[in-house]
Amino acid sequence: MATEGIGPTPGEYIRHHLVHLSNKKQESIVDFSVINIDSVVVNVILGALVCFVLWLAARKATAGVPGRFQAAVEILVEMVDTQAKSVIHNATSRKVIAPLALTVFCWIFMMNFMDLLPVDLLPSAWHIAGPAMGYPDYLRVVPTADLSTTLGLSVSVLLLCIYYNVKIKGLGGWAHELVSAPFGTSKNPIWALLLGVVNFLMQMIEFVAKTVSHGMRLFGNMFAGELVFMLIALLGGYAALSLSGGLFFVGHLIAGTVWAIFHILVITLQAFIFMMLALIYLGQAHDAH
Repeated sequence: MATEGIGPTPGEYIRHHLVHLSNKKQESIVDFSVINIDSVVVNVILGALVCFVLWLAARKATAGVPGRFQAAVEILVEMVDTQAKSVIHNATSRKVIAPLALTVFCWIFMMNFMDLLPVDLLPSAWHIAGPAMGYPDYLRVVPTADLSTTLGLSVSVLLLCIYYNVKIKGLGGWAHELVSAPFGTSKNPIWALLLGVVNFLMQMIEFVAKTVSHGMRLFGNMFAGELVFMLIALLGGYAALSLSGGLFFVGHLIAGTVWAIFHILVITLQAFIFMMLALIYLGQAHDAH
């Protein structure tokens, strides 16, 4: 508890900002009945915004000299299409996967971009509105700093990989690949059975490892960035409370500006990496081992 009249300690401040607005209290580390409402709402709003902007760009596209908005979108589309062509050689699949990769890149970038908002901007507004509507005074606005969001995205990529494995290779062909790669098979029935079990286990481990690392990489980077912004915000709090507040305020401004500039590169890079890994995994689903 915070000391009366002083406000929360740094530890209490950070712990408060790391609690999600959820439908219920989480009883265990893995509890699928818990829904982080703040992540879901921000996800849906940003996803709808990205789709609207891309639709608007397609609707206003002209054959003549493009404006700045159209040129920016065209550069982005060309970049994603080039990356898709480099790893997915099936032109029919690219008609679906390339637009999907573009949407994922823009969507994740916007979710990451929420980390650049002042730490207490939206939570302070919710501090008034939330309890008034009967909701707890908790709010996190960076969906990609929520493990359920990033793992949800990576599991979606896994499901697409399974779909394209079956579509391209056929159910029988993919089943044969699961028990024959990476160590091959044997004409000896006993060795064939043993190698089949080992191959299948290795394939399952590969799928699980790729999915978990895919989601954890994005979550880890964004969670760390969120913590750094909270620590920088604490400098501003000390500036208001201490006699040497001027030095803390200068440190707050310098640290916040430098980290924000650096973090712009981080959020863009993390969105690109997630998109590229999704393309690579989907490309592997098209290739035979």
